[in-house]
Amino acid sequence: MTYAYDPEITPRLSMLPSGPFTDVRALRALGEEAVRSGLSSYEPDIEIRTRDVTVPGPYGSPDVRVRVYAPAERDGLLPGLLYIHGGGFVMGRIEQFDAAATRIAAEVGAVVVSVEYRLAPENPFPAGLEDCYAALAWTAKSASELGIDPDRIGIAGESTGGGLAAAVALLARDRRGPALCFQYLGVAELDDRQETPSMRDYGDVPLWNSQATQVSWDCYLGEGRRRTARVSPYAAPARAEDLSGLPPAFITACQYDPFRDEDIDYAQRLAHADVPTELVLYPGVLHGGLIPESAVGRRVLADMIAALRRGLGV
Repeated sequence: MTYAYDPEITPRLSMLPSGPFTDVRALRALGEEAVRSGLSSYEPDIEIRTRDVTVPGPYGSPDVRVRVYAPAERDGLLPGLLYIHGGGFVMGRIEQFDAAATRIAAEVGAVVVSVEYRLAPENPFPAGLEDCYAALAWTAKSASELGIDPDRIGIAGESTGGGLAAAVALLARDRRGPALCFQYLGVAELDDRQETPSMRDYGDVPLWNSQATQVSWDCYLGEGRRRTARVSPYAAPARAEDLSGLPPAFITACQYDPFRDEDIDYAQRLAHADVPTELVLYPGVLHGGLIPESAVGRRVLADMIAALRRGLGV
């Protein structure tokens, strides 16, 4: 099928992986290729200090590694942000998303805690989610030590990280855990049922498509569970019946992304639940906006920074 891609990304399409993404090894190779492409480089204008910390794992599970990013110079308490990386539940490391976390710390002026959660299929749901929740609990408990304002703790993620961020927000509400002031859900993976028009239609787009999504959910949930009544809303937040009482949200979607319609639907449902919600749909682009130096890529980054600054009260 022919798509009206943004003209600035068209020359790059031939360099993008296009599948078939039929197994976890193919998806992990995709992640490594994205890192080698250099799309994630970033040099801050201010000094950002980082340190790795091992925090208590959930319910006797292994401890969780987090990396803390903070401006070297600060005046008083800063907002805190738990950042959850993407990777289809099966790939990704803190190091691969170092640029994103550094950018947020520098341009928002926040203490960012990036979490190294366990990956599927070796560690299926709820392992990764519980790691992320444990990192949130540690961040809130350690707010004074980290120089974080406890009333300004948010959560953010993109792709699978956006889906995990939405799930952590649900858990925090239902467990009466740390109070979140904001959630940023970038092109989030939210629904295992794969029934939306965008999921059905975009099985042939490069970078990430409905084939890759199927592998992702099968790894995370276990073979045979996808699309069944046995899937928890904490695994697939689109299944949650009650979205009331969640923190204000900023949600992004891309025109030629299989996740487009589930992201739009989640934003609508949050709004109907009286949750302050902003939604931005980027035209002509694939999953995530893709190219930072393009006009739409710069807009995606600028919108993220601006949304986080508003949501975290900067």
